[in-house]
Amino acid sequence: MDKSKRLLLKSKRSFRKRLPPIQSGDRIDYRNMSLISRFISEQGKILSRRVNRLTLKQQRLITIAIKQARILSLLPFLNNEKQFERSESTARTIGLRTRNK
Repeated sequence: MDKSKRLLLKSKRSFRKRLPPIQSGDRIDYRNMSLISRFISEQGKILSRRVNRLTLKQQRLITIAIKQARILSLLPFLNNEKQFERSESTARTIGLRTRNK
């Protein structure tokens, strides 16, 4: 194939335009739990800007809102389910070790 045909093949690819995760009407606030919860991982961590597809200003506002919601105990700092499972399994192994001795 020559170069002109390669360029035409590449240009025929269609790219899906991604919609922004925050619409212009959405207000970034610590009370807007439905919006905030989309930007938190299952472990309770704040997702990065690349994953969220947010602008720098939006990411800063989301981060501040999440931290305010955590301080006011609207959101947990950690997901307790994962922490409980881990502590329960370690307790079992510790109990087994002490019994065997």
